[in-house]
Amino acid sequence: MTKIGIIGGSGLEDPKILKEQKDVEVETEFGKPTSALMTGKIGDVDVVIISRHGKEHTIPPTHVNFRANIRALKEAGCTHIIATTACGSLKREINRGDLIILDQFIDFTRQRPVSFYEKFEPHKPDHVSMAQPFDKNLRKVLIETVKELKLKHHEKGTIVTIEGARFSTKAESKMFSKWGADVINMSIAPECIFANEARIPYAAVAMSTDYDCLFDDIPEAKWEEILEVFAKNVEKVISLLTTTIPKIK
Repeated sequence: MTKIGIIGGSGLEDPKILKEQKDVEVETEFGKPTSALMTGKIGDVDVVIISRHGKEHTIPPTHVNFRANIRALKEAGCTHIIATTACGSLKREINRGDLIILDQFIDFTRQRPVSFYEKFEPHKPDHVSMAQPFDKNLRKVLIETVKELKLKHHEKGTIVTIEGARFSTKAESKMFSKWGADVINMSIAPECIFANEARIPYAAVAMSTDYDCLFDDIPEAKWEEILEVFAKNVEKVISLLTTTIPKIK
């Protein structure tokens, strides 16, 4: 039976999109997830939502317990995960409010656990392939739906994840752009890694809210402005989620 996990990022701490919603407190071997599990339904599909930064956005990116979040969704029986995130654009053609269906990431974090495995069973190492980290079938459904809804979008994009909580220097922003990153955020890695290690198909929808500090003729990112852009466009993400989820098999 299909059960969809949603990881809500900045601006989607508690999206209130579930019928029969109830909160369930859980704990995993890696500790508590960053919020209670919000369980309920979208259409006839069972859904579980975790707020990545807590319902009141109190948890900075570096301190998100990504392992506990993914393990909690796994133990709740989730068969697929869709993540949402705000991001900065490193391309002029990716405008504020655009949605990006991510297909690649660059992990530039340095302070976070990056694997469930702290040791292997004897002679049973588990090195998970990460060539295509975002599930192609979930991406296909998201792309079909975003087109159906006629939302401004980009069918693929490489995201670089930085540690945070600060934004980039201009030198860093230029470097990430030269590396081939299209957008930047503080959350997708290592979250995507853990989902792959847990063998849960994972896809992510990013919303561009700013231009980092890449361009000299565009003011650098400011948190208050990012939240304002996300708030103006959050219904796009909610519409995409609620229309996509009943289609997932």
